[in-house]
This record gives sequence, C-alpha cells and structure tokens, in this order.
Amino acid sequence: MVTSKAAVLVLFLIISCAELIMVSSQCQGNFQGLVQECSQYVQKGGPRKNPSQGCCNVVKSVDLPCVCQHITQEVEQIISMEKATYVAGFCGKPIPHGTKCGSYTVP
Repeated sequence: MVTSKAAVLVLFLIISCAELIMVSSQCQGNFQGLVQECSQYVQKGGPRKNPSQGCCNVVKSVDLPCVCQHITQEVEQIISMEKATYVAGFCGKPIPHGTKCGSYTVP
C-alpha cells in the first residue's frame, strides 16, 4: 500500500512539473509550492483531509480559476477535483461556482 501511494505521488509530481512549466507562464502563483504542500490532500483515493497551514498559504497565492483552465485529463487521473475544490474552500479561497476545472464543473 505504501509503495502504491509513493508511486502515485511520484507520478503526480512528474506530471505536475510538466504542467507547472506551462501554467506558470500563464497564471500567477507558486505552483511548485502548490504541488509540494498540497498534493497529499488532493490525491484520488482515501478520505478527504483538512489541508495543512502550509498548503493553505500556497493556495492563497495561486490564481485558482486560471489554473483550472489548464487542468488536463492526465492531471484528473491523479487528483480528485472534488478534493481540490474542498481544499480551496477550506483555505478561504473558494473556486467560484460554475468554474470549469478540466472536465469538472465546481458545483
């Protein structure tokens, strides 16, 4: 079980780094920090957990609606958009209702 979680995290980080290069040129915020601090709270599988203060600090610095415009199918296979929406709201920066994040529409 630990090995599969580690493999998912590594895969997420690899894909996310590639995405960061594209997104960082178009959206404002600390995308590397977002991956490092928040990935464990948005992974598919497992229960929803409240994010850390470090994650929230980074979330507050990122233009989330802009990031949502650049979510790919590959990213959606690794992260739960429902959890990502929850994390944003928990951190006091909710993603506006109706925003499209990849194929997910924020309720």
